Amino acid sequence: MMSKFWANKRVVVTGGAGFLGRVVVTQLEKKGCRHIFIPRSKEYDLCKESAIRRLLKKARPDMIIHLAAVVGGIGANRKNPGKFFYENLMMGVQLIEQARLADVKKLIAVGTICAYPKFTKVPFKEGDLWGGYPEETNAPYGLAKKMLLVQSQAYRQQYGFNSIYLLPVNLYGPGDNFSPASSHVIPALIKKCCDAMKKGEKTITVWGTGKATREFLYVDDAARGIIAAAEKYNKSDPVNIGAGFEVSIKKLVRLICDETGFAGKVVWDHSKPDGQPRRCLDTGRAQKALGFKAKVFLEAGLKKTIKWYKQNLL
Repeated sequence: MMSKFWANKRVVVTGGAGFLGRVVVTQLEKKGCRHIFIPRSKEYDLCKESAIRRLLKKARPDMIIHLAAVVGGIGANRKNPGKFFYENLMMGVQLIEQARLADVKKLIAVGTICAYPKFTKVPFKEGDLWGGYPEETNAPYGLAKKMLLVQSQAYRQQYGFNSIYLLPVNLYGPGDNFSPASSHVIPALIKKCCDAMKKGEKTITVWGTGKATREFLYVDDAARGIIAAAEKYNKSDPVNIGAGFEVSIKKLVRLICDETGFAGKVVWDHSKPDGQPRRCLDTGRAQKALGFKAKVFLEAGLKKTIKWYKQNLL
């Protein structure tokens, strides 16, 4: 649906060529946004202040949607804690500072559910963010992203800079990262099941116990939430962007096995971590402030994701 709001906006979407970014850009184009600039990392290393200044000089944005991040599943977080901390922090902190200096009218900083304390009571409310330390395996990443909330609030207070901070839950969907070295749980499981069937294997091995719970948001819904916040929200308080449900990893594995057609045995590797015990967001603020509610149910989203994987990557 076309929107006058976007008609003459000049928008930079960092990470616009990535999994979530591509969907955000597509939805912006459908709304009539004609001036979208997508910085590529080869040309603009967002960890470097000089590159950010070049970007802002060339793009002259009214708005920045900051999606760029160095991310991965539990394994990738355990292997790269320093890299994940440094690059996510430097990108965000310097981008916000240079955007302020360049008089950018609005910046949307997209954080992560990993910013929440490890033992947050379910459902996670935005006010719970400072109640403890994040889950250890992804704390460096979560804390780096959490600092953008601190910066956003401090800059609004001192400089009147209009930046907002969103907390999306785990995303999935067509076009996701299916690399075994860095993928999140849903694409990793889809690949495991499909690979096992292709090779004629009768078992797959899954990390942990299966008892942990997660909440998953279809990528198209996440993009809608981010764009709604860009249009409607101008406050310091963070906003959860989620689907408002939780599912155990054990049930998730069953759903993916059924949908992919894998009928073999699931072996649980208890020597590997479960990660955060439970995850589920309170989405009341997003519904009230943005009119946002997820539309795609997990089973339907998994069907679309698995279909895409089989058509494009098998």
